[in-house]
Amino acid sequence: MELDRDADRVRANTADSVNQTIDQSIEENVRYYSAQPPQEIARRIHELEREWDIERVLEVMASSISLTGLSLGATKNRAWFLVPVAVLSFLWLHAVQGWCPPMPILHRLGIRTREEIERERYALKALLGDFAAVGNNSDRAGQALAAVTP
Repeated sequence: MELDRDADRVRANTADSVNQTIDQSIEENVRYYSAQPPQEIARRIHELEREWDIERVLEVMASSISLTGLSLGATKNRAWFLVPVAVLSFLWLHAVQGWCPPMPILHRLGIRTREEIERERYALKALLGDFAAVGNNSDRAGQALAAVTP
């Protein structure tokens, strides 16, 4: 699965202490919300659905910085054209290796991968009983599909 591979690349290039802090935060959040009423859990799930993952933050940062460099290069000094070159080099490096200089910094700041966000979201959904329709009989796949089909 592509999502897991990207999350693994980010986590592999982040200090273990940072990964542990994020994992601990997820666990603490799930434990906290396990004692909350269902409407609070639902509110948190809604927040998680809107949370930006590290890839999205990187894309927005890269495009903003590149556009700024292009604008300044066109209006102030041509040396500013080096900024988008550097940013695009980082994006290329990220696409090829799964790492670029801003990633560990963003992760250290607490910006999570999509997989990390989804781990918390699915744990909270399990607390709400969203997966209760998936039983232990022989047609578990059919029940799982029925539970997620509109």
